[in-house]
Amino acid sequence: MNYIQINKHHWNQKVEVHVNSDFYDQDGFLAGKNTNDAIVMNLLGDVRGKKILHLQCHFGQDTLSLARLGASVCGVDFSDKAIDQARNTTEELGLDARFICCDVFELREHLDDSFDIVFASYGVIGWHPNIKLWFELVNHFMKKGGKFVFAEFHPAVWMWSDDFSHVQYSYFNKQTISEEVSGTYADQEAPITSKYVAWNHSLEDVINNVILSGMTITSFNEYDYSPYPCFQNVVKSGSGYQIKNLEGKLPMVISLTASK
Repeated sequence: MNYIQINKHHWNQKVEVHVNSDFYDQDGFLAGKNTNDAIVMNLLGDVRGKKILHLQCHFGQDTLSLARLGASVCGVDFSDKAIDQARNTTEELGLDARFICCDVFELREHLDDSFDIVFASYGVIGWHPNIKLWFELVNHFMKKGGKFVFAEFHPAVWMWSDDFSHVQYSYFNKQTISEEVSGTYADQEAPITSKYVAWNHSLEDVINNVILSGMTITSFNEYDYSPYPCFQNVVKSGSGYQIKNLEGKLPMVISLTASK
């Protein structure tokens, strides 16, 4: 099973829908909206003059939001349609950004550079069966004294069925998850159907593999909300969105920073 090609097709199908969705609000972004949420921005701090590598950047809104704040950014994603969109937006806005289209594990073949900050956020590591290699890649591209900024959905979220009616999967990485789905989190009624392949990774996996990569963890936090309404059956609550009937009971996001 070539999971990379399956998932690339899955994400290529999403790009046009996402660019035109209310969820991503491309018009608002083009008008100046910073699409990075408060969790991420608090971790990143002042990015002026910083070189930032953004892994799995989708079609570049978050990457380009950092360029607007004065960073020199490089975004990476394996979806050619997403990177084409990111490059077109970069040209339209005239920002200091470059985008590389490749599988993240092939990035060393396309990029010979080091960065003040390596950044990734939301829906990232679940697409990889081996996150040890992923965190080693992060460490590889960080400058000495550099910073890793990571925000991700809590692994407890991925145990549940899509409608959060029951626990469907193990918290631990015990199985390959392969499903065919219709629509997308940005537009559940979108007329697209595709297969994806994913894996659950526990907090133990995340924390230990950051340490094994050679980085030093400098902060770790858990949050009972998602900044974005990207799940089914959510209700607005305080700083973001929580699952209806599970408000305040389910961890939904983690954040982590590490140094080299």
